[in-house]
Amino acid sequence: MKTESDTIDLLRHIVHAPSQSSNEEAAAAWVTWWLDNNGVPYSTPRGNVVVTAATPDPAKRTLAMTAHLDTVPPAAGYTRDPYDPGTDPDVIRGLGSNDDGGSVVSMLAVMKHFHGKDLPFNLILMLVREEECSGPDGIRWLFGPEGPFSQGQGTPGWLPTPDWTIVGEPTRMRAATSERGLLVIDGESCGESGHAARGDGVNALYLAMEDIARLRAHRFTRVSPEMGEVRLNVTQIISGTAHNVIPDRCRFVVDIRPNELYTPREILDELQEICHSHLQARNLLHRASATAPDSPLRKAVTALGIDTYSSPTSSDWMQLPCDAIKIGPGDPARSHRADEFILVEEIEEAITTYIKLINSFCDN
Repeated sequence: MKTESDTIDLLRHIVHAPSQSSNEEAAAAWVTWWLDNNGVPYSTPRGNVVVTAATPDPAKRTLAMTAHLDTVPPAAGYTRDPYDPGTDPDVIRGLGSNDDGGSVVSMLAVMKHFHGKDLPFNLILMLVREEECSGPDGIRWLFGPEGPFSQGQGTPGWLPTPDWTIVGEPTRMRAATSERGLLVIDGESCGESGHAARGDGVNALYLAMEDIARLRAHRFTRVSPEMGEVRLNVTQIISGTAHNVIPDRCRFVVDIRPNELYTPREILDELQEICHSHLQARNLLHRASATAPDSPLRKAVTALGIDTYSSPTSSDWMQLPCDAIKIGPGDPARSHRADEFILVEEIEEAITTYIKLINSFCDN
């Protein structure tokens, strides 16, 4: 499928509009301008853009697509203006072109394709804020108690709650059927200060080292058939004020990549039982996710012969209360790096594949 020029032009406009997390207004404005020009209905709850292919039918279940409008700050090392998309007809450059602008414009083109068509399910698109920072006003709010997906049928502006979601992230159009979560723990051991020459006090650094040894030796018993074991690494340690003072505090940081068989709370509680140091999670939101074994999304992907894999990185999938799969144009290796770019042919492939995926989903 040949991409219409206005889709690529839209991506160039989005790149040119700085849209770091919590400041996505300019990117959202270009999206709504494009939707207005193409006659596709939408709403903008709390600055997110929700697009509907047709008037939602309460009798139907709902398939959603989602991608994010925000970017991280420009990485050091850009050799060109990060907000200049360039004029190369085959490449769109700049911050957010690959992550996640390619998915944004590809999914918009798909919504235009299906606009007004009678599908056996409702089809909606959520273009959301604050994905990069897991902020409160993006997907968390949409599915929260005040968001549109918590409203009952018949409420003005009612939107159908998704039963399945296609998450658009750079995956080279391979389908991630699982993704690891993220749990960051701050540990602190408490001792008693003293003079190093006298050997007084209780060395908090030694206490922390004992707990770090316990953490290093610990194995979680639930092993995922897709992700394998929970991964744990101690990545930072901070202690001491002077060479001759026994430290009474030692802080350390633990980076954990959960599989889908554990909640972050279960991991935190299990580790606290083996440690004397106090462990505090920075948040408990970044759970691991996996597509349901009997999911029609899996069946549709299999029917099309799309490669599947387990993603090591997290996305808005972790915030979704429904079955999902992650697939999108671009290369994850380009994300959050200087001189980001995406190829026009990657967007063309994505549009074609998304349309085939939705048509295949109709049969499953």
